[in-house]
Amino acid sequence: MDDNQAGRRTQPHEALAVASRLRLLDALRAGDEPMDVRQLAAACGLHVTTVRFHLDVLTDAGLVHSRSGRSGGRGRPRRLYTAAGRAAASGGHAGYGLLSALLAAHWAGDADERARRAEEAGWAWGGGRSSGTGPTAVAATRAEAATQVNGVFAEFGFDSELAHDGDDAQIRLHTCPFRTVAATYPEVVCSIHLGLLRRVLADMDAPPSDVTLRPFVEPHLCLAEITPTGRTT
Repeated sequence: MDDNQAGRRTQPHEALAVASRLRLLDALRAGDEPMDVRQLAAACGLHVTTVRFHLDVLTDAGLVHSRSGRSGGRGRPRRLYTAAGRAAASGGHAGYGLLSALLAAHWAGDADERARRAEEAGWAWGGGRSSGTGPTAVAATRAEAATQVNGVFAEFGFDSELAHDGDDAQIRLHTCPFRTVAATYPEVVCSIHLGLLRRVLADMDAPPSDVTLRPFVEPHLCLAEITPTGRTT
């Protein structure tokens, strides 16, 4: 490990790059109560030592919380683990998730109509976020515009990661904060994000660009792509 890696916190998308960790996190989210290492090992078919290692990584990434529990006998207290999202919900945020799901479920129209209206809502949301904050930044290049968009998604809780390939820009959106609702209603949630993205670019007077948003290319990854308008493939 070099000096740049020493002391660096594990990023959520790095922690979720291993299938066993996804299984552990899903098991914690599905459980009604906190679970210890042995319970998780039995639930996921993993060795206890392996589970401990993966839980350390998930905890370092902020995806899992732990606390001491009663041992049930002699010896040191056992550690109990909870998914970070479930811990947050116990603090009162579960209502927001429920409200979001209800609104998405009762958005009128067929899938195409829902997507169109959701994108319009995202466009309006993107305009409202800059109201009263002074002059809008102007992006001289597509790369500068992508950097601004990447920052906006980071503000909203995505673990976003920007990459360039010539004139193309790709924003890898890890750990969507709206994943639970988006998994059931992608035409609503993902279209809102697409409208937001397009509005941010428009307000920056960015170079003409085509924008796409590909949801759930992996269980915890969506891709936003910004390319020159009208380019033939």
